[in-house]
Amino acid sequence: MAKWPYTTAAWARLRAAKLGATPLCEPCRRVGKLTAASVVDHKHAINLGGPAFPALDGLASMCPSCHSIKTNREDRPQMAPPKGCDASGAPLDPFHPYHSDAPAGGPSIASRHTGDQRPKVANIVSSTRAGGRR
Repeated sequence: MAKWPYTTAAWARLRAAKLGATPLCEPCRRVGKLTAASVVDHKHAINLGGPAFPALDGLASMCPSCHSIKTNREDRPQMAPPKGCDASGAPLDPFHPYHSDAPAGGPSIASRHTGDQRPKVANIVSSTRAGGRR
């Protein structure tokens, strides 16, 4: 993170005003989670031409996790998306809470795999404990 404008009194006031107006993480709220925000992010990065001191609607309140994801996805496009995510950073799993249209209490991960695609954990554990080899 760059030092300017984050070390100024003006930024401290703007950050406090944004967290006061929007104390919950905005990306988490969009997927139904209530998470306290502790980071204020520029919606348009300063290094990409965004204003250093925008109006409150030019800022986003975020939890550290969402801020990290946003920074890696948007501000560092040369980085590969996280495992299990598409190029935009959205989870590939249709039952992930990120997808608001996912059925509540969808099937477990294990029940979505069929055939021999996934090893049976119980069989591996029991054969290992019995001294068997795989």
